[in-house]
Amino acid sequence: MTNTFFKFLKTAFPYIILLISLFYSYNFQPKPTPNPGAMDPDTELQYEFPGSFRYYKSGRVERLDGTEVVPTGTDPTTGVISKDITINQSTGLSVRLYFPSGINSDKKVPIILFIHGGAFIIHTAGSPAYHRYCNLLSSNAKSVVVSVSYRLAPEHRIPVAYDDTWESLKWVVLNCRSGSEPWLAKHGDLNRIFLAGDSAGANIAHNIAVRFAEEGIDGCPKLKGVLLLNPYFWGKDPIGNEKTDPGLQPWMEETWSFICGGKYDMNHKFVHPMGSPEVFNKLGCERVMVTVSELDLFVERGKAYAEALKKSGWDGKVVLFETPGENHVYFLTKFDEEKAVKEMEAMVAFINSD
Repeated sequence: MTNTFFKFLKTAFPYIILLISLFYSYNFQPKPTPNPGAMDPDTELQYEFPGSFRYYKSGRVERLDGTEVVPTGTDPTTGVISKDITINQSTGLSVRLYFPSGINSDKKVPIILFIHGGAFIIHTAGSPAYHRYCNLLSSNAKSVVVSVSYRLAPEHRIPVAYDDTWESLKWVVLNCRSGSEPWLAKHGDLNRIFLAGDSAGANIAHNIAVRFAEEGIDGCPKLKGVLLLNPYFWGKDPIGNEKTDPGLQPWMEETWSFICGGKYDMNHKFVHPMGSPEVFNKLGCERVMVTVSELDLFVERGKAYAEALKKSGWDGKVVLFETPGENHVYFLTKFDEEKAVKEMEAMVAFINSD
């Protein structure tokens, strides 16, 4: 028995030493310490629009503004009725329609395709500020307003917002001609279709007017007009009295690149139409109204757009409306103050003029 044990021990000894060595290596070697500089991609910012939006390196999106949606119904202040319609089930594209009170059963009224702002990354047609504004616009202009909830960047980068709005315009025309939507079929005037938008929505409205001239839509020979409210345009070089803050231009370029996924530079016609004057001859509408606010970052761009359009040889009418002492899209929050009321009155006169 003893001899057998010693024979086994002699044979197994090298393996026992190996096991002890492996045990020691695994349990007593110093372990690597975590790198305090390494960050979780789900919490590390790649892009931020201060106070409104954050995008993380993992692809996670955090919207801090523009996510609230108010219900449709009858507005107690204006009497305007609203409803939501999904016009593309596969993409989820939807519009919110507004119908003013006091319209006779056979009366035809203007149609305003409204495109909300929000830097292409926040808000919907159901956002409280835009819902309120469209109620006021429908009531004051006695128009059917169709507000577009286009898909947002970065999940859907430009040109998706343009494509969704173009699809919405075609849907409006179709329903005015022979569609099932009664507000448009009974009351929509095909000869008085307007595009309107604020900030990024104004950018979209301009680009849709260009696309309309290039492609056209059956049954709608021409758009009546376009309203660009504090439009979002920019470029690589400052113009007019534009601020030359050294940090501003890089941030503007970063933002635009983020919105479009780097497809288009800062002088592309989508964002800098003044640098591509040939686009002005392609506006498929009879008249354009541009509104600017004195303290707005984009004020010089709006003025330059209106001036370039006047000088382009385009045969339509251009109206520039300037509001002193106010910031970007002030009319959304100060909607009942004197300056906003005056701007609304100017818009209504533009829409309802012969």
